[in-house]
Amino acid sequence: FGPTFRAENSQTTRHLAEFNMVEPEMAFADLTSAMENVEAMLKSTVGHVLENCRDDLEFFAKFYDKGLIEKLEKVVQKPFARVSYREAIAYLQEEIAKDPSKWQFPEVEFGTDLATEHERWLAETKFESAVFVYNYPKQIKAFYMRDNDEDGGETVNAMDLLVPGVGELVGGSQREERLDVLEKKMKGLDLDPEDYWWYLDLRRFGSVPHSGYGLGFERLVCYVCGIENIREAIAFPRYPGNAEF
Repeated sequence: FGPTFRAENSQTTRHLAEFNMVEPEMAFADLTSAMENVEAMLKSTVGHVLENCRDDLEFFAKFYDKGLIEKLEKVVQKPFARVSYREAIAYLQEEIAKDPSKWQFPEVEFGTDLATEHERWLAETKFESAVFVYNYPKQIKAFYMRDNDEDGGETVNAMDLLVPGVGELVGGSQREERLDVLEKKMKGLDLDPEDYWWYLDLRRFGSVPHSGYGLGFERLVCYVCGIENIREAIAFPRYPGNAEF
């Protein structure tokens, strides 16, 4: 758990230039294990807030989101949905075809990096719950994510957790532990192995299947409190053009 810095010029209600992340890395864990860990952690965290911070939640429900408590109780009680990226794209294409004018980004196909409106539709309308989207195309994810054996490496063992009102809350993957596969991927992306010698050595001298993820803490605060703008979820918001204090 610690500070994270974002270099992109993202002027949205969901992004900060400096924020905090919970970033577990787990040995002997595949992608399914990582998703199970995320779900268990969030159910425990939200359940604790419901049990111990009821007055605060009632305050937020009054001023921010009237359905807040019901939404959080659903997180604790209802299993998180799981859908592959391919299935998610098919659902979106079917929905967008009904009226493309309603969408800011109506062009969706395999390889599209999902926009917030796509993520929120999946969580809020299609599944009406938190939903894991997994097995993303390799070309839109980081080189260190493990190639999916089931489709010859067209996708990687990666997942995002999407939640109503926020969109992406957690992103993670199973890491590529096979040295030869990792080196081949780096060569294909024109990455200099010398720059990553320490990372490659972690595989060269023995590794195990392992997974990890990152949870944006301020996004979780937004979700639990019903706050729409992430700049209200941190004491001293820093974003492009603003770094006071």
